Amino acid sequence: MQLELLNEQGQATAKVDAPDAVFARDYNEALVHQVVVAFQANARQGTRAQLTRAEVRHSTKKPFRQKGTGNARAGMTSSPLWRGGGRIFPNKPDENFSHKLNKKMYRAGMATILSQLARDGRLAVVDSLSVDAPKTKLLAAKFKAMGLQSVLVITDALDENLALAARNLPNVLVVEPRYADPLSLIHFKKVLVTKAAVEQLKEMFA
Repeated sequence: MQLELLNEQGQATAKVDAPDAVFARDYNEALVHQVVVAFQANARQGTRAQLTRAEVRHSTKKPFRQKGTGNARAGMTSSPLWRGGGRIFPNKPDENFSHKLNKKMYRAGMATILSQLARDGRLAVVDSLSVDAPKTKLLAAKFKAMGLQSVLVITDALDENLALAARNLPNVLVVEPRYADPLSLIHFKKVLVTKAAVEQLKEMFA
């Protein structure tokens, strides 16, 4: 598989050889779906909690007499039938939402996503990406010159200037290969990979 090598104006100037095992894999929608859902589920904190009728703070006094009022009989206001009462089956923070996904499937799923991005023309290679100072406007100007608005940059080594410059750009994310995730790969309209990062991706997902 050959990937486009972009210059600083966003123009393809050459082709770069890339491993077929990572960038020319057949698309498998079911596998990609499983990898993305597992990633989202494993990132879920699940810290929400609700109270049972025993945990809500209500008086245990009978709200009105048993007979003669015309109301349905009630024992206490903490009943789940009442507004403000406890939940019958409350959510608890110790619930586990994680999905098990073995490493082989994850590697195959990531390679499938990268391959589809390459086929769609959404993935390209750059020699390197850096800025002289930790200034957001410098990096924004660089991406503007390349015609990029929503971009994920996968770089072999994330230096401090680049990290600080990208931090305040809403549609830009700069990561090292080990931190690339399936959701970000799908979300951003363009993925830029440095030459050295291509080799790292090969080692991780081939």
